[in-house]
Amino acid sequence: MNNPFTLTFGALPDQFISRPILFNRIFDDFASPQPSSHSYMITGVRGSGKTVMLTEISESLRARADWITVELNPELDLLDSLAAKLYNIEKIRPLFVKAKLNLSIGGSGAVFENDVPSITSEVIIEKMLGVLAEHGKRLLITVDEAVKNEYVKRFAHSYQIFLRQNLPVYLVMTGLYENIYDLQNEKTLTFLYRVPRIVLEPLNTTAIANTYAELFCIQADEAAKMAKLTKGYPFAFQVLGYLRWENKKKSLDSIIPEYDHYLSDYIYEKIWHDLNDTDRRVVLELSALEEYVKIQTLRESLNMTSSLFSTYREKLIRKGLVDVSRYGYIGLILPRFREFVIARSEIDSL
Repeated sequence: MNNPFTLTFGALPDQFISRPILFNRIFDDFASPQPSSHSYMITGVRGSGKTVMLTEISESLRARADWITVELNPELDLLDSLAAKLYNIEKIRPLFVKAKLNLSIGGSGAVFENDVPSITSEVIIEKMLGVLAEHGKRLLITVDEAVKNEYVKRFAHSYQIFLRQNLPVYLVMTGLYENIYDLQNEKTLTFLYRVPRIVLEPLNTTAIANTYAELFCIQADEAAKMAKLTKGYPFAFQVLGYLRWENKKKSLDSIIPEYDHYLSDYIYEKIWHDLNDTDRRVVLELSALEEYVKIQTLRESLNMTSSLFSTYREKLIRKGLVDVSRYGYIGLILPRFREFVIARSEIDSL
């Protein structure tokens, strides 16, 4: 049997822990005759399972006869891409041909019988969605790792128009905390502010332990120790499982250095790079204290006023680095990130 875990971002691994409550919230809503929302935002830190959930939703809806799914790249012109991709889906192209709709190569123009030629992608898509509606089809658009750029902003305005016209279009976007926050707080995209946002919390560690115990045929206490090392972080679940699979004869403690290495190279170095000096100072001070510390204790050790500390606390929350769910306390969320920060600061001080 091949290694059932993967280190590849975006790939749907053979072994993953599903999130049935969150999945059903979106899937059931979209599949209902009168959905409460046509759009959802899925957010979390790198490696939190955003793409996996997006893939689950997309594949489950694609399997239904009345659904069409299209994935768009946020770094390209989304409207042009959508028009071109829709027209190139073989199972619905005959519908457009029958409607006498013909797209030019690249989606830059279209000709409609008895219509004035149009060169705008927005009008093209409106016509195509109208054809899909006539045949009882619904369209799911997915955008992975969305960012606030001109392509996404222009697409969002057009998408809002499609919704106002009662066209059968649905949208799921994923993105890092700060990117989704920036999108939803863009003044010209007020409707996105009302789009339900789903924050991916850590996975259930009991489910992780059960999966490890079954796959590796190990005792419950050792599986629980492995699960604790992941802190419910999906990428850590994959990394630790991958390394254990490749090193079955080694002890758990002996593979922790390699585990730390993968987390550092794949995730933590990028997170550290994106922090400014004060962010790093707060994280380093938090790492030097207990796993969970009183907010007042941390603030005083940083010699910060309450208002100044609140600013940086909110920034770190939006980046998905700290947990403040326990009233009056703050702690780091990611597994062995504390060890990474301490080691990284020692290197930086050399």
